[in-house]
Amino acid sequence: MSILEHLKRDSTEQPVDLTFKDEWIRSLQNNLPLYCSLPKTLQTSLHAKITQFIRTTSFKGCNGLQLTDEIILTVSAQACVLVLNQDEAPYPELNTVLLYPSCFESTTQTIEDDGTFIETTVECEGESWEDGTVLLAWDCVSGGARNITDGENVTLHEFAHQLDARDGDTDGVPLLASQEAYQTWANVLGEHCSDFLEKIMNGEDTVLDPYAATNPGEFFAVATETFFEKPHQLKAKRPSLYAELEAFYRLDPTAWL
Repeated sequence: MSILEHLKRDSTEQPVDLTFKDEWIRSLQNNLPLYCSLPKTLQTSLHAKITQFIRTTSFKGCNGLQLTDEIILTVSAQACVLVLNQDEAPYPELNTVLLYPSCFESTTQTIEDDGTFIETTVECEGESWEDGTVLLAWDCVSGGARNITDGENVTLHEFAHQLDARDGDTDGVPLLASQEAYQTWANVLGEHCSDFLEKIMNGEDTVLDPYAATNPGEFFAVATETFFEKPHQLKAKRPSLYAELEAFYRLDPTAWL
């Protein structure tokens, strides 16, 4: 029985065993160095989050991709790392994860200032929609999961967008605890966005991928990737940004990476 069949059985017919099975742990150990780096207590917490996540999320394979336990666990574990120390159930607004074998086509539509309608098709590794849908290319998910030091992880990136969109807008400002927290967030991220853009325009190397310059939403998503995959570099180069992300995620990756 697959993990989806096991966790999504109708509990009215037969009680669902929520024990996190040894074969699932082995899959995480084989495919996710990030999981292996976590302290045992956080691994146990992650098991519970993964179980909740899978039970409440619809997974669909697209373009012929057959879903396996490896695919489901690799996506779910990385998504749940972001909410590992959050009190509520993971991603309450999320509905569906669509998985493609590799990069998929995405079409965007824009209107120029002169009224010209422009339609552009691009190849994507992932997308996050504000209606609670995430699209991912499995080969990119797998590659990003196995390399936890390059600061590039499409799963962390797209699920950071989901957290960002919980207030209705993907604008680089997720739900925070208080008005004071919003003010601090605006001050810190605004300062770092401005400094980052200046460095990019001057051709300087930065710890964040240049894609972060696209808009505030992408800055937050790229900063999240860097926070979890290059925590020591981010903390050294941008300590106040690191501190803000540490407070939001309630995690300190420098302690276990």
